[in-house]
Amino acid sequence: MGADAHNPGHMSPDAFRREGHRLIDWIADYWESLEERPVVGDTKPGDVLKALPTSAPESPGGEREWDDIVRDLDAVIAPNLTHWQSPRFFAYFPCNGSGPGVLGELVSAGLGVNGMLWSTSPAATELETRMLDWCADLHALPEAFKSTGAGGGVIQGTASEAAVCALVAARKRAGGDPRTLAVACSEQAHSSIAKAAMVAGLADGPEDATHIRLVRTGPEGAMDPVHLREQLRTIDGVRPAMVVGTLGTTSTGAFDRIDDIPRAIADAGLDRERVWVHIDAAWAGSAFVCPEHRGPMAGIEHADSVCINPHKWGLVTFDCDLFWVRDRRALTDALSITPEYLRNEATDAGAVIDYRDWQVPLGRRMRALKLWFVLRHYGAQGLRAHIRRGVELAAAFESWVRADERFEVPVDRSLGLVCFRLRAGDDASERLLRELNRRGRVLVSHTRVPVGEGRAETYLIRFAVGATLTERRHVVEAWDEIRAAADAVLG
Repeated sequence: MGADAHNPGHMSPDAFRREGHRLIDWIADYWESLEERPVVGDTKPGDVLKALPTSAPESPGGEREWDDIVRDLDAVIAPNLTHWQSPRFFAYFPCNGSGPGVLGELVSAGLGVNGMLWSTSPAATELETRMLDWCADLHALPEAFKSTGAGGGVIQGTASEAAVCALVAARKRAGGDPRTLAVACSEQAHSSIAKAAMVAGLADGPEDATHIRLVRTGPEGAMDPVHLREQLRTIDGVRPAMVVGTLGTTSTGAFDRIDDIPRAIADAGLDRERVWVHIDAAWAGSAFVCPEHRGPMAGIEHADSVCINPHKWGLVTFDCDLFWVRDRRALTDALSITPEYLRNEATDAGAVIDYRDWQVPLGRRMRALKLWFVLRHYGAQGLRAHIRRGVELAAAFESWVRADERFEVPVDRSLGLVCFRLRAGDDASERLLRELNRRGRVLVSHTRVPVGEGRAETYLIRFAVGATLTERRHVVEAWDEIRAAADAVLG
């Protein structure tokens, strides 16, 4: 039935079932087509805008409405995407999609609940609590981070949101004017840490060195403990309220040594109870499901909060950041506000978790469903197999690069990430990246970081393995493409 002035024309269950089946088929066909699609289309700025009407339709779509919508998906949307699910996408850390994750997202959307309070959807809250406890065990976190004690976990959208929440809790614990507080982190820490300092009212901008203390890194990419101690000093009345340790930096996958952090805090004369330690393991943390990859976790018992993104390498559809705290009261005291319209008996009795107090927004969707579906489908064994395959493929790729005298690997491979360059130098390496991405068969990215004992800033090409659909043959094909592009660049 179409719409008129008195009837909005809602979709009937039968129509939803029919078109839902069609779109599930469309997604499956899209996944199967990724082998043949260029990873990045030949899209120019404004191309999609030109293909879209300048105003919304006044009338309903009519009998062929969904035929038209699917046609536009094929003609306007899909050709102009960067295909993150492509098996030849190696540019950034993966943004995993999987069948169970997509189906969990679909069911969550269909249920359409708002889990802001336990009372607004008890199953949404308690499923999330149990999933975070499951994942704490899977990733070998200390018992203190589980809901059975004083801690617990929550699903944030991204590690950026987790950083903001951690810093707000740190600000509350430290006390005083936010402008007298600072955050310290590696010079290679994710940009979200600087943004968190800006959002939380500590820093004026990313260049505010008084309130964002960047710590130099050593040859292995970890924070230098001596410089960390220096950066934790109180300077002109400004003292650090949070130290961030990164396990798996974005540029090169480097690991800070967590044990260095409490020692540096003590050596700097700071009160440990007023300095929050946050561990950002957004990418590499997924590998902690494998016992052989848990070495960098040494000292994790010193952390006040930890975040891991299974939407990067853990087969859960974006967005899903797992954020744990040792003391949930420290987090909720910093974020809780209860207007009269949210009051209810369960909350007032203190008998439940209200996750709206664990995040910045009030409303929240049921993200735990897709995590639950993924864990039930793959199990711990399946997750470990996925991680191990990515690491093995990256190790093979690294060996091929090292065996070609035209290339070098200035920093050791980190799990599924290989950073390499042409020995001919930065300019040649940059031309190689442009040539590779222009051809469209693979997609890689770059970074500039201090390398070696001399700490000279160096241009590196990043090759990140871990996409759900990537197999050995795709990595072999990528290496063939890289060698061919090198031939074109070097002549």
